[in-house]
Amino acid sequence: MTRKVRGKGITYWPVTERPRERLLAKGADVLSDAQLLAILLRTGRRDFSAVQVAIELLDQVGGISGLAKSGVEELCMIQGVGIAKAAQLKAAVELGRRSIAAPLSTGTRVSSSADLFKHFHPMIRDVKHEIFKVVLLDAKNTVVKEATVSEGSLTLSVVHPREVFALAVRESAAGVIFLHNHPSGDPAPSVEDRQLTDRLVAAGKLLGIRVLDHLIIGDGRYVSFADEGWLKE
Repeated sequence: MTRKVRGKGITYWPVTERPRERLLAKGADVLSDAQLLAILLRTGRRDFSAVQVAIELLDQVGGISGLAKSGVEELCMIQGVGIAKAAQLKAAVELGRRSIAAPLSTGTRVSSSADLFKHFHPMIRDVKHEIFKVVLLDAKNTVVKEATVSEGSLTLSVVHPREVFALAVRESAAGVIFLHNHPSGDPAPSVEDRQLTDRLVAAGKLLGIRVLDHLIIGDGRYVSFADEGWLKE
């Protein structure tokens, strides 16, 4: 049940207890989730401080992880959170994702499936639908480009080999790595995942473009077809 605590605004609080002043004096790590959120919200609503609105918001969305998964419309349903504040919160979440994602820019060498997981997991772990991506590599396994091939529903991402390899041919890629997320959090490959991978490997062989791996990313873990020895030559 949502906690609703009435009280005066933060401007009436002792200076040492105000979230922004505490952050400046002692650092961000001493603040609770609600206090950090209150700094982004800046203001509350009538009879509710920004901290109290933040507590209510976290209760309704299921904590910080729920905040990352919530859309703007869902956030706007919280009284005291309008479109501007919702946009600020989503921007902060995205900046957080990007700050912890390992760099994967053009020229970066990919040496293991773990490299890819570290980069993509923060970016797509909270997405509610499947996203299928391709990483194009040159002959030295350095990144040429990364791209989103398709975005699907909660359970299905429609991918056609023609679309994937048209991009690889255009960029003169020597190899490709595929990856997609499982919104359920379980990275175990489905029958469809295995069949799609086989088709992609076969198409790549005809074109002389190696399929080096297919990663399925779940919640905090992943499965690599290459590591498991599932790629059919």
